[in-house]
Amino acid sequence: MILFYIYVFMVGACVASFINVVIDRLPKGISISKGRSRCDECKTQLKWYDLIPVVSWIMLRGRCRYCGSKIGLRTPLIELMGGSIALICFNRYFMSPVVLLNFSLFMVLLAITFIDIDTMTIPDELVISVGILAIISIFVSDVTMIDRIIGFFCVSLPMLGICFIKDGAFGGGDIKLTAVLGFFMGYKLLLVGMFIAIVLAGIWAIFLLVTHNIKLQEHMAFGPFICIGTFISELYGLTILIAYLSLFRLN
Repeated sequence: MILFYIYVFMVGACVASFINVVIDRLPKGISISKGRSRCDECKTQLKWYDLIPVVSWIMLRGRCRYCGSKIGLRTPLIELMGGSIALICFNRYFMSPVVLLNFSLFMVLLAITFIDIDTMTIPDELVISVGILAIISIFVSDVTMIDRIIGFFCVSLPMLGICFIKDGAFGGGDIKLTAVLGFFMGYKLLLVGMFIAIVLAGIWAIFLLVTHNIKLQEHMAFGPFICIGTFISELYGLTILIAYLSLFRLN
């Protein structure tokens, strides 16, 4: 089992290595399926042994083999996150088909998180990817169609309404993402995830205001918090919901 867990981690790290490519290329309009990876500084085409997740970064001490330019810590961090997410999914679902579905969802959300941090936008291509996974989930998960339809509208429509009242309150990508996530998860888990997202976003906003890293009228990326809330809720949302509702039960 130890060897199997190592294998699962490495598979997750390898997929996350590709997610690094998506994060780098998609906002620039560069094809993610064509062209070998190159150093951003010297443009030298990287060899396969330069691209081993985490290991290559450690062996090269965080620098390009050819020009010595620094490779950011975020590259191995995302790979570590991918490996960890794979382990969490496997531990939660074991050999169920849901493990592949949810792992795929979480990898797309990982790309959305860092692209939104970098650009304050959520690419439509990634929203469509979540939508495709949501359609596939109809045949895999036990979420009812009525729950999916309610989930599609129950958060996205209020967010859209708020945008009519206050222009720019939410980005279009945030609204579209919550809609397809609602269809994937159903309204119960979506509401749990959005509650987590709002709480985390509020805490982060207060921190930025206190440290003077953001002004009151400035915007911050909300997509990463939606992704974090979705991750927690999809894995443990029902447990959280049952624990919360149990607080209101009469003895």
